[in-house]
Amino acid sequence: MSDVQNWIKETVTSTPVVLFMKGTAQFPQCGFSGRAIQILKACGVENIATVNVLEDPEVRQGIKEYSNWPTIPQLYVRGEFIGGSDIMSEMYESGELKALLQNNG
Repeated sequence: MSDVQNWIKETVTSTPVVLFMKGTAQFPQCGFSGRAIQILKACGVENIATVNVLEDPEVRQGIKEYSNWPTIPQLYVRGEFIGGSDIMSEMYESGELKALLQNNG
């Protein structure tokens, strides 16, 4: 496993909720990342750990390889890949995402 892959694995397993996104929680750089942040806030997540993939091309490519998922943003909860903004939207609407995030203790 490469250094980037190891760093990603360490990040997603050591932090309960991590969003790999374009931009930051305060300044999302794409609509999908902005929507993902809105969904997490609506679920009551206050301290959203984010990784701005625009700052490091290796991380941007590495996260796609790590998850075998081609798009950003990507949400991880307790080390498990949940999905991108479309999946997050569906899970939010069904109540599944909020339940998953609330069991985060």
